[in-house]
Amino acid sequence: MSVDLSNYELTWPVSLFVSEGERIIASAGSSWTDRAEWLMTEALSGSTAVADFSDMANHHEVDPWSAPSSGWGRSGSALMTKHEWFSELISRASEIRPAAAPRPYWPQRQGQGLSVDGSTARDARRDFARIVSDFADNGYLVEHFGEECVDDPNTLPDASALIERRLGIPGLWPLAPDTWDEDTFYGLIEVLHDLVSRPRMRRYHDYCSCGWHHSEFHNGPARALYRAKVNELLLAAGVQYELASEGEDLGRLVAITDDARSHLVHRALNDSPPDVTADVRHAIALYRSRDASPESKRSAIFNLGRVLEERRALIKAQLGKDEGALFEIANRFDLRHRRADQRGEYDEAFLDWIFWWYLGTVELTNELIRAKARPHG
Repeated sequence: MSVDLSNYELTWPVSLFVSEGERIIASAGSSWTDRAEWLMTEALSGSTAVADFSDMANHHEVDPWSAPSSGWGRSGSALMTKHEWFSELISRASEIRPAAAPRPYWPQRQGQGLSVDGSTARDARRDFARIVSDFADNGYLVEHFGEECVDDPNTLPDASALIERRLGIPGLWPLAPDTWDEDTFYGLIEVLHDLVSRPRMRRYHDYCSCGWHHSEFHNGPARALYRAKVNELLLAAGVQYELASEGEDLGRLVAITDDARSHLVHRALNDSPPDVTADVRHAIALYRSRDASPESKRSAIFNLGRVLEERRALIKAQLGKDEGALFEIANRFDLRHRRADQRGEYDEAFLDWIFWWYLGTVELTNELIRAKARPHG
């Protein structure tokens, strides 16, 4: 028997679904099935996968690692336990079809209800509020905002005050997207990134129909999912920013770059030796900040120039006399030393060019250092 994936659609990033699923597979105890059902409820569209999982044998199964003798499968197929079924689902997650937005309905096809390009900034605000509402419904804000229970008379934390302490703006909860200006909108995106935390367990409290209660929170998978959902929204709305997924500015809005530069940033952040990691991370954060000014871009270049200055001997050994060209622009233009004889009147595009050139050179020298460290022979 093999898991039929044809009726499933994945709403999560594959890597996140796999990492959370593998954690469940490695866990012990009878509650693993509750965690598995909760993960499938969240990550897969609809209830089909959970229903298929529930239809498996061994509902009484306590030890999923032993192969029970009472398992069953469809007629003519091999027997499969719940644990085996779920393990296969996770191992084949890359084969699951991504959930797609429905094809445009009549009003959208006639250009009604949306702007010409399909979205507006105001639409993005409302769509963001819906994303946050979904996270709240699934318990992702319970760790900070608390959760009502008929058995618990304690007063819940003031969510609006909590946000105000971080953002400095009162009255932002419950969300009212039609009242936000751009700075408030972007600020809320960043604040809520830091507040979401995924509950890996939930239980239903049936007394007075109290509802679901959530526990076992972890912010890592929650923030990864939040970034994926929000960045997808911003991209669709034509917003030229995204939430950074790594670096000193993790979870902060940064300017979008093309794929090649994004890969360069990733390598520079993850492959730099420990002695220069802080400088590289700070330079990247300064440069790609949503409100990056020419001055902050100069500071970013200064940080990268300092890294390259420390590696000057290595660069000279590889480039010979051409090594001087790398530093001439930074020394003759208003970038690092800020002398009176330096040139300072040039388009900001120059700063962009020199930053990417220097970051690419940092990545090159990282590779040269790794190559020297490799054993020969």
